[in-house]
Amino acid sequence: MTETETIAYDVVVLGAGPVGENVADRTRAAGLSTAVVESELVGGECSYWACMPSKALLRPVIARADARRVPGLAQAVQGPLDAAAVLAHRNDYTSHWRDDGQVGWLESVGADLHRGHGRLTGPRTVTVTGPDGVRRVLTARHAVAVCTGSRAQLPGLPGLAEVRPWTSREATSAQHVPGRLVVVGGGVVATEMATVWQAIGSRVTVLVRGKGLLNRMEPFAGELVAEALTEAGADVRTGTSVESVSRVDGTLVVVTDRGDRIEADEILFATGRAPRTDDIGLETVGLEPGSWLEVDDSLRVTGTDWLYAVGDVNHRALLTHQGKYQARIAGAAIAARASGEPLDEAEPWGAHAATADHHAVPQVVFTDPEAAAVGLSLAEAEQAGYRVRAVDVDLSSVAGAGLYADGYKGRARMVVDVEEEILRGVTFVGPGVGELIHSATVAVAGQVPVDRLWHAVPAYPTISEVWLRLLEAYRG
Repeated sequence: MTETETIAYDVVVLGAGPVGENVADRTRAAGLSTAVVESELVGGECSYWACMPSKALLRPVIARADARRVPGLAQAVQGPLDAAAVLAHRNDYTSHWRDDGQVGWLESVGADLHRGHGRLTGPRTVTVTGPDGVRRVLTARHAVAVCTGSRAQLPGLPGLAEVRPWTSREATSAQHVPGRLVVVGGGVVATEMATVWQAIGSRVTVLVRGKGLLNRMEPFAGELVAEALTEAGADVRTGTSVESVSRVDGTLVVVTDRGDRIEADEILFATGRAPRTDDIGLETVGLEPGSWLEVDDSLRVTGTDWLYAVGDVNHRALLTHQGKYQARIAGAAIAARASGEPLDEAEPWGAHAATADHHAVPQVVFTDPEAAAVGLSLAEAEQAGYRVRAVDVDLSSVAGAGLYADGYKGRARMVVDVEEEILRGVTFVGPGVGELIHSATVAVAGQVPVDRLWHAVPAYPTISEVWLRLLEAYRG
C-alpha cells in the first residue's frame, strides 16, 4: 500500500456512530459501495459515552425508586445501591469500550471501515490518515455524508482546563464515585447525571443559570424533576452561575455569582454541545470549520449536490434516535439520486424528507420521575402561530398509575390544534412514562384527528388510560 493510495466508492461516510452506521446500512442495501471512516470507536458517542452507559447507570436507580413505592417490596430495598455493581453493569453495556461487535456488524452489511482521521480535501474526496500514518484518498462517485456528531462545550472560565472538569464523557465513564459532585447545567445530561450520582453515593449540587430544569420542555417537567432531586438529597440552585473554579490541595472550589463557595471532588459541566466539524476539511469545499451544517429535508448540505450532514452536525435534533431517522431518509435520498429516480422531498412526510424533525421529535429524560415529550410545547405552538389549547391531567388520577406506585406523582399535557383538531404536542411526567411516548409520537406524526383518537381504547388498568382522561377533559 502506498502513502497516497486512492480508492473509489459510491458513498463515503465520515463517522461510525449510530448515524453513520445507519447511512451505510441504507446505502449498502441500495447496492452502493460504501466506506466508513472513524477516528475513535465504531458505535460512536451513543454506545460508549452517552445513551447506553447513561441508561445502564440509571436503570438500577430507577428500579429501586419504583420498588420503594410498592407495598410489600419497599422494606426490602431500603439499603444503598451497590455502586461497584452499578458501574460494572455500565462497563458491560459499553463492551468495556471495545468496538469488536460494532465492527462485525459494519462488516456484515458490506461497508469498508477505514480507521483514522478523515478530512475533506475537495469535492467528493476524503483523505484518511491512519493510526500508522498511512494516508488513503477515498473518492465518492455520489455522496459524502458527514456524521461526526457533537462534543461537549465548556465555558470560557479562566483555568478551567487545569481543574480537569467532567463533561458528559467522564460522567458516564467514571470508575469511582466522587464524594461531592457539582453539576453545572439544567438540561438532560445535567438532570440524568445528577440523578445517577446522587443515588449511588455522591453529594450532588446542581447549579442552573436559568429559572429551572429542562427548559425545553413544559415548565412542569422541570419542576417535578427538581422536586424529586431535592427529595433525594441533591441541592438544586437556580438562577446561579459559576464565576470561578480552582483546585486547592486537591479539593475543587467553586465560586458562584452569588458569592457562594462550594467545595467538591469533581465538577460536571453540562452546558451545551458543539459540532465536531472543526477539523474535517470544510474549508476545502467552501464551508466554515467548526460550524453547524445547514441542510434541506433530504439532509443535503445547502449549496451542494453531493455533501450530506446527518445527525447532530446539522443541529436539527441532537438525539440518537432522530439522527438514525435522518440517516434512513438520507440513505434513501442518496440511493434515489444515484439511480436517477425522482425524489419526493418537497412533500412533507415523504420517503426523502425528514419532516419529523420539525413536527414530531420524541424525547425521554430518564430521571426519577421520567419526563417524556413529543412535538411542540404549549409555548412553542403559540409562537409558531397555531391556535391551540392545552389540556392537563394529573396522572395520579389514573388507576394504572396508582397500581404502579403508592403516592404516584405525575402530570400529562396534550396541546391540541383547535382549528385542525389534531395534536401538536404531548408531554408526560411521572414514573414509567417513557414507554407511553411512542403512542403520542404516532398520534402527532400521524396527525390523527381527536375524533379518531376517541376510538383508540386504552387497556385497563394501565397508565395509558391517561389518554382517555385527556380526551375526556378536552371534549368536556
